[in-house]
Amino acid sequence: MSAKHRLPLTCPACNETMNVTELTCPECNTRIQGEFSTSGLFQLTPEQLQFVEVFVRCRGNIKEVERDLKISYPTVRSRLDNVIQAMGYPISETEEDEYSDRILQSLETGELTFEQAMDILREGNSNE
Repeated sequence: MSAKHRLPLTCPACNETMNVTELTCPECNTRIQGEFSTSGLFQLTPEQLQFVEVFVRCRGNIKEVERDLKISYPTVRSRLDNVIQAMGYPISETEEDEYSDRILQSLETGELTFEQAMDILREGNSNE
């Protein structure tokens, strides 16, 4: 018996977070019931998981992630910050200030257009 479906993370009826309460051995069908904790990775959307996979494959090299996903440095940082927050970790105000400064610098140097900078900032704020 092999599972082919993605673990449902939210209840289809009320949209609350689901709890893992049973584990089953696919070989002998032994079942264990209880309340099991999960990693923060289980809180990520499919898009965030795909980003994490690229990030890990690139060994955390942001320049390689930029090239692989064809996105700018500020967008990589924004997506990484969104993943960190989705996993339940806080982003310090200092990190947020530095991040905003980098976006403004990219805007100033012409690396980003005004619209791109606004999209990145909106994306970061929509996940708070």
